[in-house]
Amino acid sequence: MKKMVRELLLIITGLILTSAGISLCYVPNKIVSGGVSGLSTILYHVFNIPAGISFAVINGILIILGIKILGKSFIIKTVICAGILSGLVEVFALFPPLTDDIFLASVAGAVLYGFGIALTFVGGASTGGTDILGRILQHFIPHMPIGKLLLVVDAFVIGLSLVVFKEMNLTLYGIIALFISTFAIDWLMRKLNVSKMAFVVTEKGEEMARYLTSHSPRGVTIISVRGGYTFENKYMLLCALKEKEVPAFEERVKKLDSKAFTIFSESSEIIGNGFYLYR
Repeated sequence: MKKMVRELLLIITGLILTSAGISLCYVPNKIVSGGVSGLSTILYHVFNIPAGISFAVINGILIILGIKILGKSFIIKTVICAGILSGLVEVFALFPPLTDDIFLASVAGAVLYGFGIALTFVGGASTGGTDILGRILQHFIPHMPIGKLLLVVDAFVIGLSLVVFKEMNLTLYGIIALFISTFAIDWLMRKLNVSKMAFVVTEKGEEMARYLTSHSPRGVTIISVRGGYTFENKYMLLCALKEKEVPAFEERVKKLDSKAFTIFSESSEIIGNGFYLYR
């Protein structure tokens, strides 16, 4: 239940940030950074079609095309998230733009959009759009990485904005927004995956292992080691931790063995036993 609530909060937060980036920054300033949000921006300024409606229609078409290829579970989650996102885009459209400065709108919109998409992914869902199209294309071109396929789609949409608006500045701002949002997604995903590895060299191996495992949710692995200077036999305790758990872990080690030698290193990926890999 805790995991479900956590995922739901992540998805809702992600959808709010994404829709805010689209309605408060991208659409009012004609910023097209690719994807369905870019197409919605173009349709809004050319045909005056509300961004939320065009977003829902385009997603609907892509979902119908991808039903057989992507499977029911993925499609159901995507339909729900895309529907909520379309509604939120219309809600945020009632508010004034965050800024009229195109550069600031590109940066702020990209950060909001990127963090929103990343949180939605972390929650195990998708906002649809080019994500669906990329997976459909990958089904027919399996040797092509999905990142490159999405880049091709986004490049096409940005190129279309140049044809429609005939303003190179807007196109360049769209490219800037695309790079920033991509960086924001990658940065947040990496940040969530980063954990700490603790290596504790001590003479009180078994005693410390029992103490640490009884006072924290993390397990410990004991390895027999021999000092290269003293040639004394000791123990090294190996423990995987979340970043926020490090201070408490240090205190526990010092409390039991003030002479213990501890090394902390950063780990980019840890899978299993309470650790999740976000992709």
